[in-house]
Amino acid sequence: MPRQEGGDRQPGGAPPSPGVAPEPTTVAVDDDPPARRGRLRTTLDLIRSNPTGRAALRIGVGVTGAIVVIIGLILVPLPGPGWLIVIGGLAIWAVEFHWARRLLAFTRRHVTAWTRWVTRQSLLVRGAIALACFLFVSVVVWLSVKLGLGIDLVATVLKYLATN
Repeated sequence: MPRQEGGDRQPGGAPPSPGVAPEPTTVAVDDDPPARRGRLRTTLDLIRSNPTGRAALRIGVGVTGAIVVIIGLILVPLPGPGWLIVIGGLAIWAVEFHWARRLLAFTRRHVTAWTRWVTRQSLLVRGAIALACFLFVSVVVWLSVKLGLGIDLVATVLKYLATN
């Protein structure tokens, strides 16, 4: 642990009392999100101050965001976090593109409103919403497997049940 200069002395320069440990020195911890956000903003501003850096940043953010969005869109029909990955790609784009910031704010507003509305509903309505979501995902998975791999899951399961 780092110590202050003259760490063996008490404040005022007196020697330490016997059996008393010196006061620990406070060390800045890098777990402060606002400070980290400020450093990131400063770094991005520094990159944007140079025309070449600005172009490179826009291209890098654009390509990275596009890759993440494309991966998310590929994963949307599959069970898992497809839409969450798409929103993550949108957040990457929002670092550099104003239209993406507006779209991300729109998405946040509507997801928050939907979540609040669902939590105010009765257990029966929430169960019906969950069942509808389950059926929708099931149909999407069934169609994806049938059209993508040529396997009809329903026919395969029915054939399996008929033989047992």
